[in-house]
Amino acid sequence: MSIPMVEGRRFKVGKYEVIAQPIPNSAHMLRYTVFVNGARIGALVSVPTESDCRFLEAPPPVPPVKPFQVLYRPGRPKKGAPPRNTEEL
Repeated sequence: MSIPMVEGRRFKVGKYEVIAQPIPNSAHMLRYTVFVNGARIGALVSVPTESDCRFLEAPPPVPPVKPFQVLYRPGRPKKGAPPRNTEEL
């Protein structure tokens, strides 16, 4: 005896068409694929709102990633190195 699966369905959210399909090996979860003008723009696991669909269609600009900034963190001193001068700090 197998676990009954949820049926898929189709509906519209504003100008976006959403197709809900059962996720393989899951009894109750659905994958919501979002289309606009017949083109797939993304998929969600939760029921999409019109705001979610707009975000999938035109995501906000992302600033460029800054390279890792190396802070001055001295490690263990070398053998035979003179002791640090703490009076200057």
